[in-house]
Amino acid sequence: MSGLALEGAVVAITGAARGIGRATAHSFAAAGAHPCLGDLDGELASVVAAGLETDARGFSVDVASRESFASFLAAVEREAGPPDILVNNAGVMPLGRFLDEDEATSQTTIAVNLGGVVNGMALALPGMVERGHGHVVNVASMMGKLVVPGAAVYGATKHAVVGLTATVREELAGTGVTATTVLPAAVRTGLIAGVPLGGGLPSVDAKDVAAAIVQSCETRNGEVYVPGWLAGYDAAMTLTPGPVERIVRRLLRSDRVLTDLDEAERAGYDDGVQSQARPR
Repeated sequence: MSGLALEGAVVAITGAARGIGRATAHSFAAAGAHPCLGDLDGELASVVAAGLETDARGFSVDVASRESFASFLAAVEREAGPPDILVNNAGVMPLGRFLDEDEATSQTTIAVNLGGVVNGMALALPGMVERGHGHVVNVASMMGKLVVPGAAVYGATKHAVVGLTATVREELAGTGVTATTVLPAAVRTGLIAGVPLGGGLPSVDAKDVAAAIVQSCETRNGEVYVPGWLAGYDAAMTLTPGPVERIVRRLLRSDRVLTDLDEAERAGYDDGVQSQARPR
């Protein structure tokens, strides 16, 4: 399938006021597209949009609410046109032991990270299919393939996004619409505040993930790893015997979130997650 033309394309991006979403908006703007930035902080999204050298707009959206997501996409279509591309990027990443995580935090993580993707695809895909073209990018994580103690519910949502995207992609075959899962390593944004990097744990900049998202509109691949060599790691670990895998995990300190997390450095991010954590 041929790639999508980005010049003049309408791109709806969630979680676009910061981090990966913000970098993605910049990358699409540089390619000549019209980014429509959605974020829980709609005011900041508008500020970011105003700073782009293209016709960009900012909107408020709570991806966990289908009504709010529908209002966002309706506003995008009204002001810029129907979206050619949807980037489901919004997400939260609380860390800590599973048994210490309160119900509201767990439910918010599921509602945003998985529910937001379900809402976005359910609302945007019918129009794309009717028009015969479109592309959805769901930003997951390598935690959607790996096991990381200290990020149980977050990891579970990313595993779910990987499976959801792959299945929907198959259902879309022949429609002219495609779906890609992007699986980055640790991204140097606020989400990994307090997490010790290095020691075999690869990390990337938000702009690297943004570049992969934009490129996926051309390649239409099902899964994209950032950095790309992680695809080989995933395949290798699948074939690795259990005892060897456990040794590798020890060498990579896969439990570092539980043992070495800098809680003081992470406090600001956690406060932000807690402010969203309400029983649903």
